Formats: sequence, structure tokens, C-alpha cells
Amino acid sequence: MEFVQFHPTGMVWPPSVRGILVTEGVRGEGGVLKNNKGERFMFRYMPEMYKGDFADTEAEADAWVKGERKKNRRPPELLTRDVVAKAIKKEVEEGRGTEHGGVFLDIASKQSPDYIKKKLPSMYHQFKELAHVDITKDAMEIGPTTHYVMGGVKVDAETQESTVPGLYAAGEVGGGMHGANRLGGNSLSDLLVFGRRAGQHAAAKRGAAPKIPDAEIEAAMRDALGAFEREGENPYAVQSALQKVMQRHASIIRDKGGLETALAELEKLKARARKVGVTGSREYNPGWHTSIDLRSLLVVSEASARAALERTESRGAHTRSDYPDSDPKQEREQIAIKKEGDRMVVRRESQPPLPDDLMTLIKEGK
Repeated sequence: MEFVQFHPTGMVWPPSVRGILVTEGVRGEGGVLKNNKGERFMFRYMPEMYKGDFADTEAEADAWVKGERKKNRRPPELLTRDVVAKAIKKEVEEGRGTEHGGVFLDIASKQSPDYIKKKLPSMYHQFKELAHVDITKDAMEIGPTTHYVMGGVKVDAETQESTVPGLYAAGEVGGGMHGANRLGGNSLSDLLVFGRRAGQHAAAKRGAAPKIPDAEIEAAMRDALGAFEREGENPYAVQSALQKVMQRHASIIRDKGGLETALAELEKLKARARKVGVTGSREYNPGWHTSIDLRSLLVVSEASARAALERTESRGAHTRSDYPDSDPKQEREQIAIKKEGDRMVVRRESQPPLPDDLMTLIKEGK
């Protein structure tokens, strides 16, 4: 659960659209990232392992975008998601971000209005309708947004059945398929292959459905409807506070102090979540839905923070500023979390060595 992938470009303003994805196609079609000084900053964040594969001047990058690709290399804006997201975060933290906590994604200065409308029609309409920004004339305001969780429910690799009999999980809900950092496009493959596998094994199950005591059903109903009986805090306020805690203390770059602070704040938010109140009816009531969602949001947040605190290294989408290097001893260890009573118990589970043929492929890829 410590491996959380951040997409580098999500909308940051206005607040109602914060986090909505801005496709990587904008950068693929020539969009460039700039700070509040107008500097194209990604050239400063080239990891050593990628030097030689990406352009080191604006002229070369622009030539690649225009189709001159035999003698030119890709723009640094097309580096891996984690590299770009960390670069944006660094610019913001050092005071070179926008007033709303992001940076600028500019394609207006690189392509004609007709080209932008033809190649990026959905982005043109998204910003026009939601942010009142014409991307053929002005830069977009963007920042990293949570995109995918590599962790999830522990499942059997063959059947996708969880440790709860009869409960199956596939796709992003199931943990372990993508290791420490999912590659772009692999989510769809995951869904198709393991969604089918889960469906086949679930359909093949024989026997009566498990019986659930009426008392448990009635208790669950009372619990779900409890918010209507309380004149408590607005659930959106708790949700917003949760987002701020995780963004500030457990996001792209973590450390021990921040994660411990996050866990302490989460305990306070659990108490607030139990006291939220809602009004209105049961018919499409987003406030009521949010009051129920808070329980799952808090579980996922705590699991991510506890796993991140346990993994004392940086690997894939998990970066610890106090442990910046990968630790070979933790390479084949997974952090497993199980609920015992009212608390989460964290333990390490050793994984079997990789097969020799797969290890050879990985080494060749490096």
C-alpha cells in the first residue's frame, strides 16, 4: 500500500475540479512545463540513468515534437511519471509554483489553435467548461494528482480470490500485480486478464451462498443511516481535511516524521468521521455517500501511511527522503497489513526469488 502512483498533471484550479486528470497527450503534442518565472524547468531534473535518452536543449526537444526524430531526442517533459511529478513538487516547494500550488503546462506557445483543437479536443473542452481557460491562448495550471495504487487486497494469483471466502478482487483493487510502479497501459491488461480469471473462478463456485445473520444486516443498515440522526460536522469538511493531511505528510516524497504526523492526524479524523451528520433524503445524496466513503478513505490512508513508514528505502513509486536509496534486502519483501480488532497490524512477508529467465530480462532492460 506504500506504492502510490502520482500522475504529474491534474487540474489544480478551481477547487471544484482539483485532481481531474490532464492527459499525457498534452505533453506528447508539445506541451511544456514552466514555473512562475516562465522557466522550462524539466531540463534540470534529468536522472542520471536517463541522460542520453532525452533532449538537453529546447531546440532539440522542439525539433523532436515537430517530427525530426532521427537526430533528436524526446523532450524531458516525457520522462517517467514519478520523475516529472517529483520535479513539479520541488518547484512548488521552492517557491516557483503558481498561486494555487501548481505549475504551468503550456501548449499555446508551441502549437496553433487549430492543431490543439484537432489533437486535444477533450482537453480544450475540459478547460474551457470547467476552468474557463482557453488552452489555445493560455497555459493550464496543473499539479501531481493521485492516480493509481499498486497495493490492494491480497488475492490468489490464479483465482483472484481473497482471504475472505467468496470475495474476489481484480484490477486496481487487487494488490501485487504491478510491483512497485505500474507501467502505462498495464492497468487495462490487468483488468482484462485477471477480471476474466476472477469471473471464471467465481462462476465455477458451487453450493449455497453464505448465510448472513439478520442481526448483522440490521446493524449495518443502522450504521449506514446513522448520519441522518446526527447534527454533526459536514462530511465534506472531514474529507477535505483528510486530503490535506495526506498531501502534506504522505504524498510523493515521505519521511519518518511526516508519516508519524499523518498517522496521529488520522486518529483525530477517525473520531470526526464518526460524528458527521447529513440532511436531505436517501435519493442521490452525495453528502450521505461521502459520510460512508470516509470509512474506506481512512482505512486506505492509514494502510498507505503505515506501509510507507515500514519500508525504509526508496523504490518505484515510494520515495523516502530519509532513505533515498533502494535496499537490496527489502527487494523481495512485501508489507502486509491485517486488521486485528480495532487496529492494523503490519508485517513483512518474504517473496520467492525471481525465476532466472525473468531476472535476465530485467537486467537487460536496465
